[in-house]
Amino acid sequence: MSRGWLATLIVVAILLIDQIIKIWVKTSMELHESIRVTDWFFISFIENNGMAWGMQIGSKLALSLFRVVAIGFLAYYIWIEAKKKARWGYIVCLALVLAGAAGNLIDCMFYGLGFEASTASHVSQWVGLGNGYAPFLMGKVVDMFYFPIIQTTWPEWMPFWGGEDFVFFSPVFNFADSSISVGVVALLLFYRKELAKISLKRE
Repeated sequence: MSRGWLATLIVVAILLIDQIIKIWVKTSMELHESIRVTDWFFISFIENNGMAWGMQIGSKLALSLFRVVAIGFLAYYIWIEAKKKARWGYIVCLALVLAGAAGNLIDCMFYGLGFEASTASHVSQWVGLGNGYAPFLMGKVVDMFYFPIIQTTWPEWMPFWGGEDFVFFSPVFNFADSSISVGVVALLLFYRKELAKISLKRE
């Protein structure tokens, strides 16, 4: 299998998994509803109108357009690297980031167009393109994975923090976010040499 086909399969597989989970949550749960899976893991439905951690910088339309451009550049870069026969792992990591970014962009592009608005008292349903709660590129991203805040006490031998209570904050995120995080961390750990030589020129 070529590197290009591998990247394509990864992107398609992640998009399918991501969208199946999101559509199930969107059409099965009320906004802010939470399902306890274990003591440390919940399915909690929220919608994100901005970037990671719920932040919003500038207008929603500008953010969505930026995502479109960034995804286009990343897809083109992966194609170049596949042609240059870059390391397999590097292509996989780039594909993970691309798939995650595209998964969240799909929410912005189509969820507002075709779904009813989710509320704390109403489960949203698909109502057909053009009949939804927001225009094209203005939809909200669906998040659902939640690991509650964990408070722990550092061991006494730990420098600076020994014996002190420390709280780990857990945001709500989705499968696409996980794909991006895994891809970025792996790139920074194992492929810094390739990142330092990034170029959009074909050889």
